[in-house]
Amino acid sequence: MNPNEIGKKLGIGVRVAGRIARQRAQERAQAQSNTSSVPGPQTVYEPVQRGLPTAHEIKARTHKLSRAAGRGVGGFLRPFGRVGGILWLEMTGFFFGLFALYFAVDLWRTRVSYAAGPQHSRFLISAGLTVVFCYLSASSFWRAGRK
Repeated sequence: MNPNEIGKKLGIGVRVAGRIARQRAQERAQAQSNTSSVPGPQTVYEPVQRGLPTAHEIKARTHKLSRAAGRGVGGFLRPFGRVGGILWLEMTGFFFGLFALYFAVDLWRTRVSYAAGPQHSRFLISAGLTVVFCYLSASSFWRAGRK
């Protein structure tokens, strides 16, 4: 992803978040002015309004803020997560390739015993593991290429 595109998307996101925050603040101020102009009877269970928020309001406000922060950070890190996933697949494919190379060398060393011999079972095990790790390496690079 181009760095200019990341900056453009981040700027758009900040502007949209600012508009949403401004609208919510205006709605909150309007709602408070509407409720404060009409005095209503207070029940025993309702907290007395002294300008201090209740514990429930504080909890709700911090929950909203933490969700908004989590969404913002998640949106910012999403492109890096994609690149990190591709890099992880390529590193995994590389290490599987190293194991395949190791077993291929062992396969080459024991090639004389392919039909019958003292190291026949070692030859078969090396052949099987070479095929498995070659498949894992190739499929990992293939998946990275598809992302």
